[in-house]
Amino acid sequence: MLIDSHCHLDFEALSADLDGVLARARANDVGGVVTISTRVREFARLTAIVDGRDNVWCSVGTHPEHAHEEPGATVEELVRLAQHPKCVAIGEAGLDYHFGMEHVAAQAEGFRRHIAASRETQLPLVIHARDADKDIGDILEEETARGAFPFVLHCFSSGAELARRGLALGGYLSFSGILTFKNAEEIREVAGFAPADRILVETDAPYLAPVPYRGKSNEPGFVRFTAERLAEIRGVSYEEIAAQTTSNFAELFDKTGLAG
Repeated sequence: MLIDSHCHLDFEALSADLDGVLARARANDVGGVVTISTRVREFARLTAIVDGRDNVWCSVGTHPEHAHEEPGATVEELVRLAQHPKCVAIGEAGLDYHFGMEHVAAQAEGFRRHIAASRETQLPLVIHARDADKDIGDILEEETARGAFPFVLHCFSSGAELARRGLALGGYLSFSGILTFKNAEEIREVAGFAPADRILVETDAPYLAPVPYRGKSNEPGFVRFTAERLAEIRGVSYEEIAAQTTSNFAELFDKTGLAG
């Protein structure tokens, strides 16, 4: 069994056929899905999806691209909303410099608020890191020194140095369909050296569909292709990767109850 540890079921490409998406996921050995929050103010859309659906969970948080739109999303509000029984993580939050530096301060402030909420709840922080490796690493080290919190660097597409810094702090790395892309050699290198007990798989659907579906809309069932590539990189069987990444997910996202 696999777990898609990060997708966006509330996005139109998936929500328009939600039951079909989840049925196809189950048919492809995907036994659980986490739909990730990008705006705190839209948290109710996620709870409407996860309520009443077995092994479908959500997070609560503000994507860094929207950090300047939700400056009022306080630590207290994040902690309160995270009490929902199907909310198993904080985020996604972090830093994204890809489209410019206009909202860097808002992103950093939001990132630290989400860290504080993760530290208080001990729910894993789902971290979005894009073209901001040094600052992400610096903030993680500064904040960990104030008190540990669980986290995952999701859709890992950064350099080996950030991977090592995150792993040294006890973090996890989650690999997406990017792992199957032709030009992703550095990411495959990281996937090869990361400790077995610290790796996850995800889709980030509806984005980043893996080969052989690259360029099409992604969905949770396609996480199998990433897992198969990860197994190949690490020189183990698909079954071993499926069991390992699912065990790792259960350990990190312990509110799901899968570990016990």
